[in-house]
Amino acid sequence: MWRLDDKRALAVTTDFFTPVLDDPYDYGAISAANSLSDIYAMGGEPFLALNISAFPPDLPTAIASEILRGGAEVCKQAGVVIAGGHTIRDKEPKYGLVALGFVPVDRILNKKGLKVGDRLFLSKPIGIGVITTAIKKDLVSEADAALPISWMKRLNKEAASIALKFGCRAATDITGFSLLGHAWEMAEASKVGLKIVFNDIPAHEGAMDLAAKWCFPGGAFDNAEFFAPHTRFAEQITQDQQMLLFDPQTSGGLLFGIPAERSADALAEAERRGLPLWQIGEVTDSGVIEVV
Repeated sequence: MWRLDDKRALAVTTDFFTPVLDDPYDYGAISAANSLSDIYAMGGEPFLALNISAFPPDLPTAIASEILRGGAEVCKQAGVVIAGGHTIRDKEPKYGLVALGFVPVDRILNKKGLKVGDRLFLSKPIGIGVITTAIKKDLVSEADAALPISWMKRLNKEAASIALKFGCRAATDITGFSLLGHAWEMAEASKVGLKIVFNDIPAHEGAMDLAAKWCFPGGAFDNAEFFAPHTRFAEQITQDQQMLLFDPQTSGGLLFGIPAERSADALAEAERRGLPLWQIGEVTDSGVIEVV
């Protein structure tokens, strides 16, 4: 984040990764949406991006073009201009963006602004990690996973708009460290605790069943090892349900806190816009994450 003047700051971020799906267009679109989420999580409006690409020399041009087209169309939805970029050769495809956005200095968001009593909101369901792992294991077809795939391509623009309108104090986007991992980052930075209601957490269709079959990517176990010491689970929450909360997400939703007195208005505004939004818990003084 770089302050330009008394009114504006410049947010700069970058992200890229290897394919999470076989379809090149979807892969490009998901990667672009994921890259732009950091700008929204900082309270910004993205306006410019650069492609970051690494393609095998024998990758058909048609596939590379579809990856770039997917990214370009998501950027167009966001009102973002892709002003070039850079491509190198690599054994495995990689794609993402450098993204830039303007942020009014009076609404810069980070992870350390949560206050006791704030309500926690989440803008997308969880479970992408188990679903994409199941696709790779031929346990579910990409056709059956079409809805979760569409969620990954969805921008967090509208969710960020609601967060800012109703006094958001802190925000982050949910990606590889999982819901609980990124939630702990916010709690630790804000020197607070969190109480999260398991039954209020949205999950993609089929994710619970896949979790019961232990269809988790390796990153879920890394997340559990690192973040579980900061988490307390109610006895009735099973081990596979716990692990789902450590599931790495790709292009996940925004997690943000707003004052309790404005939470009902935020939900009403989301309903008016036809925007999915879930209240999943609140900020406490416990110093840990309690999942009840």
